[in-house]
Amino acid sequence: MESQIDPQKLYDAILGLSGWFRAHAFSAAFAAQLVATGLAFVLAYGMARPARAVLEHASVRWLQDRRFDRARQWSSQLLVPAIWLIVQSFTAHLAGELDQPNELLRIVASLLAAWVVIRMSSNLVRDPFWSRTVAVIVWGVAALNVLHLLEPTAKFLDSLAFSFGATRISAYVVLKGLALTGVLLWMAFAASAALRRRIEQLPSLTPSVQVLVSQTLKFALVTLAIMAALGSVGIDLTAFALFSGAVGVGVGFGLQKVVSNLISGIILLLDRSIKPGDVIEVAGTFGWVNSLGARYASVVTRDGTEHLIPNELLITQAVVNWTYSNSLVRQRVAIGVSYESDIDLATELIVAAARETERVLDEPPPQCYIVGFGDSAVDFELRYWIGDPQAGVSNIADGVLRKVWHKFRQHGVKIPYPQRDLHLITPHVIAVNTQPSS
Repeated sequence: MESQIDPQKLYDAILGLSGWFRAHAFSAAFAAQLVATGLAFVLAYGMARPARAVLEHASVRWLQDRRFDRARQWSSQLLVPAIWLIVQSFTAHLAGELDQPNELLRIVASLLAAWVVIRMSSNLVRDPFWSRTVAVIVWGVAALNVLHLLEPTAKFLDSLAFSFGATRISAYVVLKGLALTGVLLWMAFAASAALRRRIEQLPSLTPSVQVLVSQTLKFALVTLAIMAALGSVGIDLTAFALFSGAVGVGVGFGLQKVVSNLISGIILLLDRSIKPGDVIEVAGTFGWVNSLGARYASVVTRDGTEHLIPNELLITQAVVNWTYSNSLVRQRVAIGVSYESDIDLATELIVAAARETERVLDEPPPQCYIVGFGDSAVDFELRYWIGDPQAGVSNIADGVLRKVWHKFRQHGVKIPYPQRDLHLITPHVIAVNTQPSS
């Protein structure tokens, strides 16, 4: 690895910058322009508060739509630099008309104009942190261009380089690649989100196919963005052949579970055995599938807990899909009746209680059968159907049993307590010799 950093060029650049500063920073014209710039900022800061009040009043009166909330917010934030730009530009124009030095005034005005335009454009990025970060980076490049330092800075960063075989990597290439990668990735994510929303509006596609298509498009767009960024900075993609081989070995040893979950997710999306909205039971978890991802499936239980089930478990373990082909589910409820009660009346009451319970379907109709004669009761089993298991199954059994209890009490049908018959056998009297032996 060979370094290409030239210390002499770095020293000459620092020396030239310090010479320019000594020549201009301590002159009277420079000091006057600096004071005028400071007064312009103070004036802009003082005028911002009444201007903000007027803007808020106008926005409340004319812009009632909530879609304009974001525009009102960033316009309020740009009041100080916008007013400062107006005052600074007027001051620079006035100094020029009076044949006074105005180079610093014009430079500050240009920097302010670039900041206002860039800040307005960066508000297209919704995340506040990234919006401000993009604005600062782009403004830094614009400032170097205004100061005629962009080309010397690019040459200096390009001189900070080292060679690795036939590949030359410099600080300029790295920064350019990072900036371009960020822009392309943002465009890829924005495009994938727009395509996903459009795909979700297609009624001809099932939810699982929609997820598969959107995830595939997202992966393709991100991959294309990274490859385009690497190719644009002059990096030969064939140089990654060795790296890809190392990654393949790593996948074979350390990333087996990750790849297994990824492939399992693709299989689930293709065969549509589990799709968003299904009610499933796996590994002791009962709930409905909220979403399917590349690595896991989100299952929301009745208590609101969200379980992230790895896709591999949904392939390798037995899964109960309550809504695979349809949403009809049959439930069984055990009921005991006393031997002294009328079993035909008990059967009618049990079926009537099921029919009167909300969410129990009339077709197929509820059925009640005697399944055995227990130690203490006649054992009945009630079987009924529901069509919305995602709303819960235990609450249905609770409602049915409560109605059965009330009907049994009204008609004198008894539910027995456990009974046991004990037969006590009196033991034989055993004679005991109490006389001492001789």
